[in-house]
Amino acid sequence: MNKDISPHALQSAGTSVGTVAGYMPGFGNDFETEALPGALPQGMNSPQKCNYGLYGEQLSGTAFTAPSHQNERTWCYRIRPSVKHTHRFQKIDLPHWKSAPHIDPDVISLGQYRWDPVPHSDQPLNWLTGMRTMTTAGDVNTQVGMASHIYLVNESMVDAYFFSADSELLVVPQEGRLRFCTELGVINIEPQEIAIIPRGLVYRVEVLDGPCRGFVCENYGQKFDLPGRGPIGANCMANRRDFKTPVAAFEDRETPSTVTVKWTGQFHQTEIGHSPLDVVAWHGNYAPCKYDLRTYCPVGAILFDHPDPSIFTVLTAPSGVEGTANIDFVLFRDRWMVAENTFRPPWYHKNVMSELMGNIHGIYDAKPKGFVPGGMSLHNMMLPHGPDKNAFEGASNADLKAEKLSDTMSFMFETRFPQHLTRYAAQEAPLQDDYIDCWSDLEKKFDGTPGEK
Repeated sequence: MNKDISPHALQSAGTSVGTVAGYMPGFGNDFETEALPGALPQGMNSPQKCNYGLYGEQLSGTAFTAPSHQNERTWCYRIRPSVKHTHRFQKIDLPHWKSAPHIDPDVISLGQYRWDPVPHSDQPLNWLTGMRTMTTAGDVNTQVGMASHIYLVNESMVDAYFFSADSELLVVPQEGRLRFCTELGVINIEPQEIAIIPRGLVYRVEVLDGPCRGFVCENYGQKFDLPGRGPIGANCMANRRDFKTPVAAFEDRETPSTVTVKWTGQFHQTEIGHSPLDVVAWHGNYAPCKYDLRTYCPVGAILFDHPDPSIFTVLTAPSGVEGTANIDFVLFRDRWMVAENTFRPPWYHKNVMSELMGNIHGIYDAKPKGFVPGGMSLHNMMLPHGPDKNAFEGASNADLKAEKLSDTMSFMFETRFPQHLTRYAAQEAPLQDDYIDCWSDLEKKFDGTPGEK
């Protein structure tokens, strides 16, 4: 006779404390979720007949033979297979959304640039018509590089859907709240959060609180991943538990709809008679997610010197060259500054990476004036940049007591490739023509004698 050898009965948790309603925690996890009981097959992927009359379909984010630790795929159990979600395509024009290679002969990209926030428009703009490309880098056809965009959205997509065959999108809201209704579930995002939308995933974007403005990094290359922490160890920076992936959600609506696809930098549209968001259950590790930037735990110097900005990396997309990213997403959030005998703001430098920055809110310490929330700056590869005179003088003469940098959140899209300005960025976006002058009044302090000046 079998007996329970445990001296105590175990009491099980009802729910996980860290689980937000509608989401599953973790980054790169193998998830499983079903919107109807029994919709998800157990013990196999492709039964002869799926429950509820569903179709089994695999969405692959990597080659079938990618190493197991890099292999990404999701099995979907849906009302209709995806081939029913496309018909004959018609090419359409989205003139403000550009892809690399895009080099305008009338635009100069060599320089240091900064923009005021792109103003909202009275014109109705949705996720597609409101995208404004600022820079492109690499080549979408060979799947290397990126593009950076500003989005201006004031109306929801209605019976209209989109997917990009070119790229995954990293979405960084600066103003307003958006809802991404995807094949694999629903993601709501607001400023100080980000969302990652995988390549090939169908979705529509709705306005929850508008008008909406934000930044998008379009990644043509390998997927974003968490950076290796090296000697930092197992904790801090962005922790996997703080990423949230949506639970399954579907709609079964018979209504005329459009699906737009971005493919090799071109846009095509097809008409269908139903919603394509019909995945009732799914399991796998290729899925959208969101992340609250306020949970990012920065690390830094606690005695002297200013570390490289790479120590603030949230996500990285590898390039194939070890240690050199196709894209790094770097966050400069509120934090303590305690280094002794140290120039604390970012130092003057030039490097092989091209740095596009955006301000989500607050004041950036290296540029206390001019770099405002919603604004952007670009310092291309091997072009020098650093603090303006006021920041330099202030940091050089400050009382170096412990100081809290508060009410600040800026980020950087950094890539190994030169970022080329679009005509929109050079001629239509509110470019600060006098930005380069912020260094003009830096003074020569050298006089040939030793000692601090």
